[in-house]
Amino acid sequence: MHGTARPAGGPARTWVVRAVVLLLVAGLSVVAFRLIGQVDWDAVGRGLGHLSWWQIPVLFGLLVMRQVFNSLPLDFYIAGMSPYRATLNDQVGVLIGTMFPPPSDLALRTAMFSSWGVPIADGVAGALLHKLTFYVVRYSAPAAGLLILLVRGDRLGVRLLDLASIALAIGIAVILLLVMHSTALARTLGRRSGRLFRRVRRRVDPDAWALSWGDFHDRVAARFHRGFVRSLLALVAMLAVSCLMAVLCLRFVGVGSGSDGVPTSVIVAAYLVAFPLTLFPFNGIGLLDAAVVGAIVAAGGHHLEAPALAAMIAWRVFTLGGPMLMGVVSLLIWHRTWGAEAGLWQLIRRRASH
Repeated sequence: MHGTARPAGGPARTWVVRAVVLLLVAGLSVVAFRLIGQVDWDAVGRGLGHLSWWQIPVLFGLLVMRQVFNSLPLDFYIAGMSPYRATLNDQVGVLIGTMFPPPSDLALRTAMFSSWGVPIADGVAGALLHKLTFYVVRYSAPAAGLLILLVRGDRLGVRLLDLASIALAIGIAVILLLVMHSTALARTLGRRSGRLFRRVRRRVDPDAWALSWGDFHDRVAARFHRGFVRSLLALVAMLAVSCLMAVLCLRFVGVGSGSDGVPTSVIVAAYLVAFPLTLFPFNGIGLLDAAVVGAIVAAGGHHLEAPALAAMIAWRVFTLGGPMLMGVVSLLIWHRTWGAEAGLWQLIRRRASH
């Protein structure tokens, strides 16, 4: 939404930042699991051995449903799209965005928009609106988790820190609604934001920000008013399916819901409260997992640590590996159907060389 140029050396700097963040996440994950206790990896292996063959297609089917729900806002926000095209585009974005630093995915996503006759500027604006809507859902998810804990009568304790996440979600939603109110208000907010950011970075041009924010409003406002609520519902459905997958993984490896297990409400609450941790690389791998396992151990006892960890490993295989596989398949489908003349492999090599 702003018009600043990318500085030289940006991609290299981005790789360094990603490497540092990954090391930080790895360190925090190790600390988190040490706080839980000594992991019995043999027991974890036995827990994974509980998985039956028929459970794999069930989990994969839920994953496909999850990814489709996550992609639907692209259809709601961008004219000329469809649920099928939105899913292809989103999965390719996940694949390339995981392999290369952002905004690497834009090279292929814009090529896909162009092959479908969607104006690139409209496609990029709609993709940005999709991301902002996802942020609203991501940071407001703890509200549902805290509500479940309150109904159960559990102590909130350190979980009250998630009130900051909920406040952030409200802030993003309010700013988004203001920007979509009118072109004039969008430009005013853009100019004021530019002046604020110029205190940190002198290169920022508030007037360029004003024009960019106004253009963003003009491109997506009409479809935003028709699609925002539907997009929120689609992303909430995505979150619900993801919760269901986590619960099923736990049940499949032997964590029951009876006296020697953990109620489903505890699992769902733990997942929702920890969901903002997905802002870290690879959807908060290690951090979110440790938070969920810790909640299960606290509620059901230390004997559940190994099977709970086994369940989170299985869940990660599907939720991280599955979208990558879907991204490869989506890329091949698009290239075979629409992208033969779009210079697909040249685009990939160009992004890799950068």
